[in-house]
Amino acid sequence: MLECLRKLNLPEYVLDILNHSKGVIVPKTREELLDLAMGNGTNNEYNIEYDVKGKGRVLEATATRCTNGIVVNYVEDYMRRRDPNCMYIADKKPTDKPRYEEVFNSSFDSLRAETYEWLKDQELIFFPFKSGGVEYGYDSVLIAPVNAGFFAAGLADLQGFENIDDITDFDLKAIVYLAPPFRHTHFNGRQAVIHNRLDGIHEVYSYNLYPGPSAKKGIYSVLLDIGESEGWVTAHASTVKVITPYDNEIVIMHEGASGGGKSEMIEDIHREMDGRTIFGVNTVTGEKSYLVLSETCELIPVTDDMALCPASIQNESKKLVVTDAESSWFIRLDNIKSYGSSPQYEKLLIQTKEPLVYLNMKAIPGATALPWEHTLDSNGKPCPNPRVILPRKMIEKAYKGSVEVDVRSFGVRTPACTKENPSYGIMGIFQVLPPALAWLWRLVAPRGYNNPSIIDTLEMTSEGVGSYWPFATGKKVTQANLLLDQIVNSSNTRYVLIPNQHIGAYEVSFMPQWVSREYIARRGSAKFKPEHLVECRCPLLGFGLESLKIDGQYISRAFLRPETQHEVGLEGYDAGAKILTDFFKQELMQFNTDELNPLGKQIIEMFYKGATVEDYMNVIPMRY
Repeated sequence: MLECLRKLNLPEYVLDILNHSKGVIVPKTREELLDLAMGNGTNNEYNIEYDVKGKGRVLEATATRCTNGIVVNYVEDYMRRRDPNCMYIADKKPTDKPRYEEVFNSSFDSLRAETYEWLKDQELIFFPFKSGGVEYGYDSVLIAPVNAGFFAAGLADLQGFENIDDITDFDLKAIVYLAPPFRHTHFNGRQAVIHNRLDGIHEVYSYNLYPGPSAKKGIYSVLLDIGESEGWVTAHASTVKVITPYDNEIVIMHEGASGGGKSEMIEDIHREMDGRTIFGVNTVTGEKSYLVLSETCELIPVTDDMALCPASIQNESKKLVVTDAESSWFIRLDNIKSYGSSPQYEKLLIQTKEPLVYLNMKAIPGATALPWEHTLDSNGKPCPNPRVILPRKMIEKAYKGSVEVDVRSFGVRTPACTKENPSYGIMGIFQVLPPALAWLWRLVAPRGYNNPSIIDTLEMTSEGVGSYWPFATGKKVTQANLLLDQIVNSSNTRYVLIPNQHIGAYEVSFMPQWVSREYIARRGSAKFKPEHLVECRCPLLGFGLESLKIDGQYISRAFLRPETQHEVGLEGYDAGAKILTDFFKQELMQFNTDELNPLGKQIIEMFYKGATVEDYMNVIPMRY
């Protein structure tokens, strides 16, 4: 055994894998990991391939060394996005997720043993890291085949990579095992991530090379599992400190399903070359609506996708306190379609301070990978999920530490809505929600329209409680109770709902959240006067706005209350409201059990009885 491993107090079965493998590399720097990603040599191109029983040598992905980093491209379109149905639970602890034993009619013990034997037949990468980041994270280790260096480098960036020489105390809480060929031999080519929650150690078995469901969301599962036992959650959210041109500060935390605008909330507003912004394009008439902001707010990003909310950092402010759960951000680049689309990120990604790890991008050996040049899928269209793993230390102004949240927003991808083709795209630029309604939205967490991040249909589906349910290993009702307690205990935090992609008949991309961010920050402490709010025809949407003025310009009423659009009208709005309400009726039934917090049962029963917005305000008061 390598002497440096003794201090980690690893379980005997882990030591057995390492001792009987063909060799163990313990990288101590990021540079070593990046070299391993290219075959530990001077190669500019490297194939990641495996011997697969019955299939011979199978090429999974290629790695290309560019001037600004390493670009990884998967051979199959399917492997370029996270499969939302790839999680299985191997243990006997409480869960609402599919159990491995029930799905595959066999015990996981035999697959676990096969995995260990396969790993023993490989040269391995092994290193310690902190699940959840260096400051508040939990001691963890990775065991992976050496030719999957890019996966190891990506995980090390995403989490809190540790040099084993610097460790003095180690309390192992999680292990990630990587065995890519098993997706072919055991899972019919599908992505599979198996969670085995042992007492004190959470094992994550990744049987595929796309890091989304394992190196990123698999670690999210570890944090949710630990939080479940300790009484707190890791929110699926970006967080930004917004400083107005008048030096007022406000913190907004934006939650939502994948594609719900979390990364976009910490982006600068996108502009045309002449400085204007296109707020919306009417999908029926083609008419464009413009907005000119002479000066926008300064953005201090805090979190990109995962916000730790542990009990240890909450305080007496009655506002939710959060800190980043990641050391790097897994940023989707599909919104960067041409030069100038996002100068903030283009400079970081092209003239990068250190080499980065890119996924699903065009790459020429020795050239510069450009963030608007995305790999083409087999249908000839650009892959909708190009990614970069961007270390926080490279992000200018990224805030280190915890912040108090003034406003929690929830993002929903919405399709166009018209009288002829009604849909749930009936939300205005933003809706103000009473806390009880904010909780219901987090239980249902609509995944929404045309999600670019995962393999899915175009129909409205539920991401599940908190919008982080795809990554949780326990029971939905447990997470529902934790979220309700969090909302009740954070009575000074306010709640809004923000659509993206469409408002009624208008295509708006992520403009609603960028403009809402500017408007809310300028109001100071996010206070809304009752006379400025209009109770919505659809109670699930809480309050709309009577008017919105920003930087001397009034936003058209059509964007505040979509029912006023000629293309929508009351007919289209009410049909969309029925679609939305029926969806909530379908999704909320599963939570109405004896295990649910009595206050939660009261709120859900109110919904089924046709509660008004005022009813929701009475059960949990709303601060204006």
